[in-house]
Amino acid sequence: MAKHASIASTKPLFESNDSWEVLLDNEAFVEIFLSDVLEAYILQQRWYGGKSSQLKYIELAEYFKIQQHGEIYFGLILEVNFVEAFYQHYFLPIAFVTDENFAQKDRILPISIQNKDGFIIDAVNLESFRKLVFERIATAQPKDTTKVQYHKSLLFENITYNSSRFMGLEQSNTSLVYNDKYVLKFFRRIFGDKNPDYEMSRFLSEKKEFKNTPLYLGSINLVDSENTNITIGLMQEMIPNEGDAWDYMLKELHKVFSNLEYKKINIETLPNAELYQRLTIEGIAPQIIDWAGLNLFNQVKTLAKRTAEMHIALGSEFEETAFTPAHFNGDYEVWLKNKMLYQFQNRLNIIENSLDKLEGLAANLAHEFLDKKNSIRKRFVNFDWTKLKGERIRIHGDYHLGQVLVKDSDFYILDFEGEPESTIRDRKVKQPPLKDVAGLFRSFHYAIYANIFNNISKYKESQESLFKAGEVLYRYITGLFLGTYVTETQNANLNLGYNQERIFILKYCLLEKAVYELGYELNSRPQWAVIPLKGISNIINH
Repeated sequence: MAKHASIASTKPLFESNDSWEVLLDNEAFVEIFLSDVLEAYILQQRWYGGKSSQLKYIELAEYFKIQQHGEIYFGLILEVNFVEAFYQHYFLPIAFVTDENFAQKDRILPISIQNKDGFIIDAVNLESFRKLVFERIATAQPKDTTKVQYHKSLLFENITYNSSRFMGLEQSNTSLVYNDKYVLKFFRRIFGDKNPDYEMSRFLSEKKEFKNTPLYLGSINLVDSENTNITIGLMQEMIPNEGDAWDYMLKELHKVFSNLEYKKINIETLPNAELYQRLTIEGIAPQIIDWAGLNLFNQVKTLAKRTAEMHIALGSEFEETAFTPAHFNGDYEVWLKNKMLYQFQNRLNIIENSLDKLEGLAANLAHEFLDKKNSIRKRFVNFDWTKLKGERIRIHGDYHLGQVLVKDSDFYILDFEGEPESTIRDRKVKQPPLKDVAGLFRSFHYAIYANIFNNISKYKESQESLFKAGEVLYRYITGLFLGTYVTETQNANLNLGYNQERIFILKYCLLEKAVYELGYELNSRPQWAVIPLKGISNIINH
């Protein structure tokens, strides 16, 4: 990339006689800054979500000062326009540094300001910036009415800054760890509204005192030129943990599948359970307990309990309209069907173009999917709100094992941003709570198959037999989860509707999720497409 050579060079690309404080009022500077140099920088960032589209140009939609005691940084809202005729907004804080040895990888532009040579860099690389932001939140006053609004929770008291570091490799955001106790997440992709992660975190912590999510401590919001409130940062407690539930589940499943040989278990004689049948631990066949062990099922039960408690908290609000439960209605039905049919058509096109990439069971299931496409489409259209008695609530929206932390045999739920492909409005639509349950069920299904794929050489059984054992285990895991979850929610009077309605909604959401996953797998790792295809097959043949 020839363009990028200019970033590494130290010769100033722009010279300003004005001070740093007024630099962004200089149109000539803004033009140079937004040119090829910034494009080249952004394309290399992990948080940049437009890599599959062609960047056309970048505009500066908004800028504001992040400052304290005369120390000034700029926050930029960049509008990235694409050749495909759409745009995205990103948040980029910038700083000016003169130290030649500093931030060599994160330099955006060599520049000279009032005869001082230096670089414009992403400000998160500077400890002084990280400290300033922390102190602005820690000392925030109630009823902040300025353009950049810092908010502090009552739970965040008398905290002084000690240290800060990056949290590590993230995809879409940048998280900073303070004092090894608190996490400030900077949202990089910005929407013209409050971020659901901020809304849900604050609501669950402050209003409902839900214990199994990181405590909300503070936030940074920007009131833009159109008076829209935009979330830029979210401060939460850091939960010391043993990793996420996805890794935990993979380790547990490897033990379970190793037991097939160790305990000389005949897969053909394993008793099966009815799909989506509610189970208790006492109701699980002894042979299954002997094979998989009690620990796995106890953990599934705990996770079901925490999920139910989260939904009970989200469904028990009667003042704040953003969180009050709602019934199904015609508007929701129209919204849902439009969304589903668009997504289904998109996945259908992908699968028709990808058949040559598939073999064995995946190819058979793909043909079944195409043969039954009309009946699958009909299932999506057959959503009749007038027959549904349950309630819709704000939900997690992107609930899977990777969004759950494990600590001392308990689970903590995080990342309430919602489904990455959805618009900000769609993420805030009240949905049946069973949509989250379906997300977790698909995640269990994935974990079972991922374990088989990752360890196939370590097991004696054929892949086909392992798939068979996996499907049996999946029925017991989801059955126990459902039994625990439904009992908990019913005891708390969260209205999920009658039994048939619950199964209808669960299957509808599972089908939606599996069809959604299919596009991702066919595009990025076709050998895993068998997982969503098997999920779809389970539902349409049940």
